[in-house]
Amino acid sequence: MTSASLAVGDVVAERTVHLTRESLVRYAGASGDFNPIHYRDDVAERVGLPGVLAHGMLTMGLAVETIVDWLGDAGRILEYGVRFTRPVVVDAETGADLTVTAKVGAFDDETARVDLTVAFGGTTVLGKAQVRVRRQP
Repeated sequence: MTSASLAVGDVVAERTVHLTRESLVRYAGASGDFNPIHYRDDVAERVGLPGVLAHGMLTMGLAVETIVDWLGDAGRILEYGVRFTRPVVVDAETGADLTVTAKVGAFDDETARVDLTVAFGGTTVLGKAQVRVRRQP
């Protein structure tokens, strides 16, 4: 990732991740977040949600993981932030597909800002999803 090879607007990575209810249970176990809105339809409905939701931090983690292969080293990530704007509803039968596109938003001699577009069902679910990474010499 040198100045000569990097341009604003370049797509550096993209992928689609399929989430299932099993994905949510596994994440709950790993994270310790056992809020029932992430696995019980009746609870999600009772609190006015459109269905069982993926954990926000799971969505955030899957999004940033998209650029790790391109970076070659996750240790080059210096800063990462998002705004949670819409939920990811994970259907019991069909699951949910999360699409992530990573584009160069800005760069200087030492760092680059990668802008992530994270969508579910054609709707952006993370706003201002930006990763600042250390550039290689």
